[in-house]
Amino acid sequence: MSDEPDRTRTSRIGGFARRIAVDVTPLRASRDFRRLWLGLLASTFGSQFTIVATFLQVYSLTQSTVAVGLIGLVGFLALVAGTLAGGTFLDAFDRRKILITAQVGYLASSGLLFAGAVHGDPPLALIYVAVAGIAATSAIDSPTRSAMTPRLLDKGQLPAAAALNQIIWNGAGLIGPALAGVVVAGFGFSWAYAIDLISIGFLLLASISIRPMPPSEGERAAVGWRAVKEGFAFLRGRQVLQSTFVIDIIAMVFGMPRALFAVLAFTQFHRGATVVGLLFAAPAVGAFIGAATSGWVGRIRHQGLAVIWAVVVWGAGIAAFGLVGKNLWLGLFFLAVAGAADVISAVFRNTILQVTVPEHLRGRLFGIHILVVTGGPRLGDLEAGLVAAAFSPMASVVSGGLLCIAGAGIVAWRVPAFRRYHAGDPG
Repeated sequence: MSDEPDRTRTSRIGGFARRIAVDVTPLRASRDFRRLWLGLLASTFGSQFTIVATFLQVYSLTQSTVAVGLIGLVGFLALVAGTLAGGTFLDAFDRRKILITAQVGYLASSGLLFAGAVHGDPPLALIYVAVAGIAATSAIDSPTRSAMTPRLLDKGQLPAAAALNQIIWNGAGLIGPALAGVVVAGFGFSWAYAIDLISIGFLLLASISIRPMPPSEGERAAVGWRAVKEGFAFLRGRQVLQSTFVIDIIAMVFGMPRALFAVLAFTQFHRGATVVGLLFAAPAVGAFIGAATSGWVGRIRHQGLAVIWAVVVWGAGIAAFGLVGKNLWLGLFFLAVAGAADVISAVFRNTILQVTVPEHLRGRLFGIHILVVTGGPRLGDLEAGLVAAAFSPMASVVSGGLLCIAGAGIVAWRVPAFRRYHAGDPG
């Protein structure tokens, strides 16, 4: 009997796998992108320990969902302040130097959490101050790295680069929270914060090792308040860009229930800190799988429509999670589905921004982008905590998911330009 059918079938399977597997070309094409990617991998992994530890520590100190939700409000206000401050200089100076300075800021804030944990139960205010420092620093660090990418890679490699970064964030989110729950339960909060401190050092070393990146010749940006106004003014009239921000705000403010994970682990699933880590990790499991099989995203041309549908699936997954009762594993599955949808939305929103914003404005526009991407979940923490206190954790989760679906539908209806956006169109 001929082996030809088997070889043909194997060839087809191999071809399919290559089409959907994440494209690693950016890692081969740019030494500096590769170094920053590896440094970010370490730093993002460590940051998961701090995220889980701060939620658990505040809940253990107060037993209050509102106090846990206030972590989000504190982080959001600091993020706004950091975005406004960063907007005054992000596009005007060497981005390598800015990135190095940001890592020093992370070290200072995480060091404060570590010092407080070493000395026992810290004042609640100390935790909030450190969270604010981390959030404000992220408003400098993240847009700086994002603005660097188009100068390190060809335009056609940008969707693949966005997917590779999503692998970092979600791969770290997959492993980090679960390990963080184990570390906190077994060794205490100080160990979790120490791991984060060490991880920041890797991105600091990567930032030091890359080439300088001063502003492009002839494109020196404004500084001060005029620079901030110039960045926001660029958004005026650009409905597609505005919609990428609006739809993510809807998804994160109403649909991200992470502030309730500690509460749900103890009150609904009747487990401890280890399950808190699993709940944090579950969306990252789906997102990691989504990013790892994202080889097809470069072939999608109707990117606005893809974002809309991704947010609908995200909201449906969150609402379903809220209805699982005590079935932990079914709940983890729906969180994973939501995470897979979220990563697809993120890849296309990031690509639209990188392609449609000019170099001399990119740092400031990515600052606004980071404010939305990381500020939304922080406002979501507050929203989730307040609704849970007024009604119940389940009501908070389910209503949030349904509002995401409704919000995506409203954006699609009210902004047809976003629904019809085609790769290569102006933003």
